[in-house]
Amino acid sequence: MQNVRIDPSSLSFNMWKEIPVPFYLSVYFFHVVNPDNVLKGEKPQVQERGPYVYREFRHKSNITFNDNDTVSFLEYRTFQFQPAKSYGLESDYIVMPNILVLTAAMLVENQPLSLKVLMSLAFSTLGERAFMNRTVGEIMWGYEDPLMDFINKYFPNLLPFNGKFGLFSELNNTHSGLFTVFTGVKDFSRIHLVNKWNGLSKVSFWHSDQCNMINGTSGQMWAPFMTPESSLEFYSPDACRSMKLVYQEAGVFEGIPIYRFVAPPTLFANGSVYPPNEGFCPCLESGIQNVSTCRFGAPLFLSHPHFYNADPVLAEAVLGLHPNHQEHSLFLDIHPVTGIPMNCSVKLQLSLYIKAVKGIG
Repeated sequence: MQNVRIDPSSLSFNMWKEIPVPFYLSVYFFHVVNPDNVLKGEKPQVQERGPYVYREFRHKSNITFNDNDTVSFLEYRTFQFQPAKSYGLESDYIVMPNILVLTAAMLVENQPLSLKVLMSLAFSTLGERAFMNRTVGEIMWGYEDPLMDFINKYFPNLLPFNGKFGLFSELNNTHSGLFTVFTGVKDFSRIHLVNKWNGLSKVSFWHSDQCNMINGTSGQMWAPFMTPESSLEFYSPDACRSMKLVYQEAGVFEGIPIYRFVAPPTLFANGSVYPPNEGFCPCLESGIQNVSTCRFGAPLFLSHPHFYNADPVLAEAVLGLHPNHQEHSLFLDIHPVTGIPMNCSVKLQLSLYIKAVKGIG
């Protein structure tokens, strides 16, 4: 027990501080083959491109031990592209929905017509289209877009950022919030559990106390001495919610005994299929979770890749999706005695909900 506590004198302290296993982030894009026809109402046809693989470096800083058996820290993440592991280069071009344009259109949907006309005028003047053709590097780490300056000038506070816009630009060289977790020194049963995140003991993104709870650990280590009755819970700042994985089977990874934990089919279920998730609604079909409340109001949805484990109408609405268990399910393999992850594959898909907005050209 002494050796897994978060304490500078314990054996696992340096491992907790700087995780020795290499993390890799593999990114896949759906390249839209028929953008013009989509605008005419046809089914989108997509080709999966990638993986574009990044080595992820994490280090904890500002480590502060508090009086109440907790420790606070910031964890910084940096990413380095790995050409040898990737299927393609960051200079590859991808045709995909123009997130800025489509989000801006949806955000002014209920505004007066005059504002919609102004927005339409801006789109045409700046040469903005519903789909964009940009490089992987630009989509990931940011690109200059004259629309950003326009929106920040005429629609202040609509978007929470200035400068470049990129899907992962907020993640590189930044931290994921101030985590305060229990060290297990005084009360071993609470080891690694999150006490607060950014000073909050619950978030306010969702509509029920249960959905707003910050449960589990910060997602790197768990309490030791697991049994098949244990579940694996962690708070994900990227998803703005806690996630709970369930025990599937015991196994062996490189000679070390492990327990495999997987996502229950209800992880992204909607409220009518799984009532406890009602707090994450308003929901669409089951299997995709609306994360717009924690993503500056952009109509973004989180799911398993290819809408695996979701309502079949979702995958059928797009040509080129083939959900299957082997490629699109996620798992975490944990050494049950120490609670340390040995192997993991966490796969998620981010989708943008698009529709024609009346009054936007």
